[in-house]
Amino acid sequence: MTEGMGRVVCDITVTADGYSAGLNQTEQRPFGDDGGDGSGDGLHGWMFKTPDENRAEIDQIIAAKAFIMGRNMFGPVRGEWDRQWNGWWGDDPPFHAPVFVLTHHAREPQPMDGGTTYHFVTDGIESALARARAVAGDGDVAIGGGATTVNQYLAAGLIDELRLHIVPLTIGAGTRLFEGVPPLKLEQVHSRAATLVTHVTYRLLI
Repeated sequence: MTEGMGRVVCDITVTADGYSAGLNQTEQRPFGDDGGDGSGDGLHGWMFKTPDENRAEIDQIIAAKAFIMGRNMFGPVRGEWDRQWNGWWGDDPPFHAPVFVLTHHAREPQPMDGGTTYHFVTDGIESALARARAVAGDGDVAIGGGATTVNQYLAAGLIDELRLHIVPLTIGAGTRLFEGVPPLKLEQVHSRAATLVTHVTYRLLI
């Protein structure tokens, strides 16, 4: 972490076997073969079925001053932007801050209600992080996902704190956290078990 800057943090929900989404993702089934109907109901039930029990962790997720996500997390559109897709979260997304979307295809910024603006970054993960840090100031920058994007930042040594939300579910295949990431040294700084999830926070050591 650079002096005078906030942390780079990451919250990601994974199954007990390490997957953040299953195979065969589509617009109708954004989490693919996730052990349910493809909506991520099992993966993210802890947020929507038991929100009061997990309020501290939910609040922590959206407390960042800037966010970064991969294009697959942003939506199902592939290749050139052939329609005005503005994310899965409706007109007033929960971020209420700038969101930098990694993509190979340029697009003008997309302002949304509630203070969220999507910025589309075509020149890589370090450029996205530099832009996010510039607007976040001394606030945190959150690497939102999915796992492929998180893995790139982990491999580059750019994440300070990794917060895993581990659900009691296995799906056997899909997009997996730590895939292709070299060995890491982690310090466990917090853990808490809840009804539908176990929250574990790690600090990444140099």
